Amino acid sequence: MALQELPDDAPGRLVPYDRRPYYNPDPLPPDSELQFEKEFYEMLSEATFWLGKLSGFSLTTDFAPVLYTSLLRKEAMESSEIEGADIDYNALYSFETRSLDRSGTIGEQAAAIDETKDVQEVLNYERALESGINALDHGEEVSIDLLHTLHKTLLTDVPENRRETDTIGEFKTVPNHLGEFVPPVPSAVDGLMAALMTYIRTGGSYHPLIDIALTHYQFETIHPYGDGNGRLGRLLITLQLYDQDYLEQPTLYLSEYFNRYKETYVDRMNAIRKYGEWEAWVEFFVTGIRHQAEESLLRSRDLHSLQQDYKATYGDTSAAYAELACTLFEQPYLTANVVQELLDVTGPTAYRAIDQLEEEGVLEETTGKERNREYRAREIFEILERPPRTY
Repeated sequence: MALQELPDDAPGRLVPYDRRPYYNPDPLPPDSELQFEKEFYEMLSEATFWLGKLSGFSLTTDFAPVLYTSLLRKEAMESSEIEGADIDYNALYSFETRSLDRSGTIGEQAAAIDETKDVQEVLNYERALESGINALDHGEEVSIDLLHTLHKTLLTDVPENRRETDTIGEFKTVPNHLGEFVPPVPSAVDGLMAALMTYIRTGGSYHPLIDIALTHYQFETIHPYGDGNGRLGRLLITLQLYDQDYLEQPTLYLSEYFNRYKETYVDRMNAIRKYGEWEAWVEFFVTGIRHQAEESLLRSRDLHSLQQDYKATYGDTSAAYAELACTLFEQPYLTANVVQELLDVTGPTAYRAIDQLEEEGVLEETTGKERNREYRAREIFEILERPPRTY
C-alpha cells in the first residue's frame, strides 16, 4: 500500500524521508473509543471460552511430549510458511531423528543437514518460543531486551538467502519496506517501541484479547527489525496470551489462521493505517483466536485419545513392538537405530518391532529407500496434518 496522503483522522502521519515518506503510527490506544456490535462480544466470549477449555485440558491431562512439542511445532511451521518457507512435519522430524541416529557416516550426516537446512528457521522459532515462555516463568516481563534476545534466536544460523538483514538481536539500522508501504525509519523506532512496551506493561485499555490485537498491529506497523518482524510479532501473541494466563501451554497455533487468510490479514492492517478501521482488524483477530483455540483443543483431545487407545492395546504386553507403540508419543519419528537406543534392544529385535507395527498400520516408512529407512507414527501425524475443522 503506497501512502501518498492520509485523511486527517488516520491513526498515523506521513513523515517526509528520502524519495518516499514513511508512516509513523500514533501511540496506543486509538484516539477514538472502539465500537463493536453485539455479535463481536459474543465472539469475544467464545474466544475466551475456548481458550479456557484448552488451558483446562492442559492442566488436567497427562500431557504427552508429542502433544506439547508437535502443537508448538505446528505454530512454528505455519509462521515460517507465511514468510515463504516450504516445510512439513516429515522434514522437521527427519532432521531431528537423523541427528539422533549416529550410525551414518560423517558424509551422510553432512548431506542430511545440507538437505534440510531450511528447517533451521522453524526450529529457531520453536526454540525462541520456548525461551520466551521460560523467561516469563522466571519472572521476566515482555520487554525490548527480551524481544532482542528472541530475535537473535529466530535468525541465528538461518541461511543468508532466507535472511534480509545482518542486524540480529537489535533494531534495524537501515529502512525497510513492506511492498509499497514504508514503516518507521530506524531513528523513529526506539521511541515507538518504548511506547508500545509501556502500553503492554500497563495493561492496555481494553479487554486483554482486544489489546493483544492492537499491540500486534502496532508491532507489525513499526516493523522494528531488519527481518523476522512477522515471526517475532506472531510469537509475541503467544507470549502475551501465556503472560495473561489464557494459555497453560504454548499450544495455540494462531499462525494457521493467519496463513489461511493472509490477504485479509494484510488488508485489515492496511485499513487501519489509512482509514482507522480498528474494529474490523480486532474482529478478524479475535475470530482467529476463537477458532484456533478450538482447533488446538480438538487435536489435543484426539492425540490424547489415541495415546489411551495405544495404552489399552499394547500397555499390558512386554514385547518390544508393544513397548515401541507406547513410546511413539515421546518419539513419533524414528529409525531402526533410534529404536535400538530407545528400547535398549538388539538390531534384529528393533527391526522385528518396526515390522510388526508397520504391518498393523501403526508405523509407515517415509523415504521409499532400501537403506537408511525412516518411519513415522501414521495415526499421530494424520491428526497433526489434517486441515482445520472449525472454519
